[in-house]
Amino acid sequence: MPKIVDHDERRAQLTDALVRLAARSGLHSVTMRAVAAEAGVSLRLVQYYFHTKAQLMHAALARLTEQSNQRWAKRIAALAEPTSTRGYLRELLAEALPTDEPSRAFHLVWSSYAVLAMTDPELAAQPFIEGPNLLEGRLIEALESAHRAGELRPEADPSTEAARLLSINHGLATSVLIGQRGAAAAHAILNYHLDELFPDNLKERGHTQSRQDS
Repeated sequence: MPKIVDHDERRAQLTDALVRLAARSGLHSVTMRAVAAEAGVSLRLVQYYFHTKAQLMHAALARLTEQSNQRWAKRIAALAEPTSTRGYLRELLAEALPTDEPSRAFHLVWSSYAVLAMTDPELAAQPFIEGPNLLEGRLIEALESAHRAGELRPEADPSTEAARLLSINHGLATSVLIGQRGAAAAHAILNYHLDELFPDNLKERGHTQSRQDS
């Protein structure tokens, strides 16, 4: 009886091989043949599932995004109840920093993809900003709720602040990725900006620290 092939599993095998290669030597050096060798399959099999390198690269990015969303969901679900908006935002943004192998691989591939898409029409035609758009949407939703509850600075605009936090996070992610600063320093900077947005939360933390010191 012929073996039943799980096509989703096979695609995942191939995209995972691409990610491993990209994490080691950069996305620009990845070829269909190299992916086949990394996955331990024939080049013909890779070409059966992905007709072009661009399709394979986009599939790998989509898989990384799905895995990242799963890690987000797991991290948020692990938060103690009740969770403050600041705490929720911190975990949401902290997960987006490249502080372990899975998140580092995601940032390497996504950044490389973005650079290549600037000069490759086939890559540019594939939408790859769903991830950042999804994160920004979550930030806006949380900040709007906090603004209505009076948790934010009165003059803060949720949409603008969401864009600012996302931009800061992207910059911090790059700085960690290239070794400019460590994860602890990136988290400290992230906390600094969140404290600016949630002054009452900062006061409460200060009071708590004062009681502990005394």
